[in-house]
Amino acid sequence: MADASGVLRVSPVIPVVTIDDPQDAVPLARALVDGGVKTIELTLRTDSALTSLKLIAQEVPDILVGAGTILTPGQADAAVQAGATFLVSPGVTPALLAHMLSLDVPVLPGVATVGEVMAVLEAGLDAMKFFPAGPAGGPSYLAAIGAPIPHVQFCPTGGISPATAPDYLRLPNVACVGGSWLTPADAVAAKDWARITSLASGAAALGR
Repeated sequence: MADASGVLRVSPVIPVVTIDDPQDAVPLARALVDGGVKTIELTLRTDSALTSLKLIAQEVPDILVGAGTILTPGQADAAVQAGATFLVSPGVTPALLAHMLSLDVPVLPGVATVGEVMAVLEAGLDAMKFFPAGPAGGPSYLAAIGAPIPHVQFCPTGGISPATAPDYLRLPNVACVGGSWLTPADAVAAKDWARITSLASGAAALGR
């Protein structure tokens, strides 16, 4: 149950979203679903993030809602209690990984080095977040990792755009990418859900 390989196969792009106003949570999630994107990583970077997560989990059953920016065991517990169906961390420590693995949800731990990949492998996980993807080495770095460790599947996140996403997605060890471009702040502020649906449609098409 802890491995997140299934989560990575839902959409070619996982939107990485920060929501300031919980009232935007449900219409934003519905806009993504309407565009064909059925998963979301909601970052725990605002005081109201858990409220937004709970609303999406309760009112938008067609989307897998994950909690991102998990830094502590307490955040992991609170996210699962709010309805998160998977957990994402930007990096990982042995203690945090052990705690997340004790919860009954898929876990997508962040890694940036070969040593970190091997440590997560030892914990029994084959799916990982590669972060920050651009500064950490980009597609060429992931291609190099794929030679000695071909069975790990990555979701690179950080500095990825619609222009660079295909460079990652063509790699055999990349199942999907994470990106914030699907929910631009100005579109959310204007409640321009049609624009978000359009961006989601473009992202969904990357997997065809």
